[in-house]
Amino acid sequence: MQQPDIQHYLRPGTLQLSSLPPLALYVHLPWCIRKCPYCDFNSHEMRAGDMPEQRYIDALVADLEAALPLVWGRTVHSIFLGGGTPSLFSPQAIDQLLAAIRARLKLSADCEITLEANPGTFEKDRFRAFRSAGVTRLSVGVQSFNDEHLKAIGRVHDRAQAIAALEEAARSFDTFNLDLMYALPGQTQAQLRQDVDQALAFAPPHLSIYHLTIEPNTWFAKYPPQVPEDDEAYAMLDIITERTGLAGLQRYEVSAYARSGHHCRHNLNYWQFGDYLGIGAGAHSKLSFAHRIVRQVRLREPRLYMDKALQGLPIAQEEEIRRADLPFEYMLNALRLRQGFALAEFSERTGLALTAIQHGLEEAERKGLVTRDLARVMPTERGFDFLSDLQSLFLAGD
Repeated sequence: MQQPDIQHYLRPGTLQLSSLPPLALYVHLPWCIRKCPYCDFNSHEMRAGDMPEQRYIDALVADLEAALPLVWGRTVHSIFLGGGTPSLFSPQAIDQLLAAIRARLKLSADCEITLEANPGTFEKDRFRAFRSAGVTRLSVGVQSFNDEHLKAIGRVHDRAQAIAALEEAARSFDTFNLDLMYALPGQTQAQLRQDVDQALAFAPPHLSIYHLTIEPNTWFAKYPPQVPEDDEAYAMLDIITERTGLAGLQRYEVSAYARSGHHCRHNLNYWQFGDYLGIGAGAHSKLSFAHRIVRQVRLREPRLYMDKALQGLPIAQEEEIRRADLPFEYMLNALRLRQGFALAEFSERTGLALTAIQHGLEEAERKGLVTRDLARVMPTERGFDFLSDLQSLFLAGD
């Protein structure tokens, strides 16, 4: 679709934002070695010689240039290179991409630049080369250290490759993230404890641990594996909470644990309803203007995306978030955080009065899902355990 002129976004509307939130940049690199059976992201298997690296970088730069009027003059505080498997791209290509971004956007002096990496793409000194290209934070998708479980969830690496990759990440980066999954097919509590203890042995500054979920339109949705029952999964989460706490990691978000000073700034911006410009095949954007908040989606199929982006037409969909939907959109993110949100920030980020969430807050407090005072709302332990129930209290009525 044709991108509207900037005046289209600046016309009068139903909201009145007193200021714009922080801005982040998300870059989607869609290829992977093999599609994992649980993955519902916009990722595409790379066949031999099938990744047009330079053309895709050129398309990303063209996409960014077309979007510049929407974010002109705003500072970018974090960049996240996600996928797919971004570490399939050469360090030289990442260097070229980041240089192009710096030439076009104002980055904060301490801009966090994260790159997702798969241990199956690891080779000696590759991570160090990404660091030299300007990446400041690596996120290593290990998922498990158990070879049987890795095979069951379709990962292309084994335990030995995971350990080698993490050793290199720890040597090359001052901060890095380690991704784990739990409630895997056939996994026991003892095996989960072994995975967590092995992960903690690397003293990761940040640890993300996700419950394996069966998403629609995935291989696992068609052929569901035998996974632990809910009670067993809750017991596994108790183990995770215990072991991470003993290791000095703070659970600051539903699935994220970190040492002081190592919270993922990019993800925090999502959860605090900040803005993000997304470029790349299938990337999503959320952008605020004085009188409206807009979402965009880029074209999903990589080759079509490249063709259109190079013509300055990368967008597949765009919509203005309805005023009635903003309370749920905000709460869907903010209630994932242990510290919840400041009431003043809700109004600042949505342009709505607190009366828009008053009924939902009263109901959530009555059910023991949140605690609040005159300044802040925080989910309780029960609210964390039943997060979907809590978030649904803020859905717009018909």
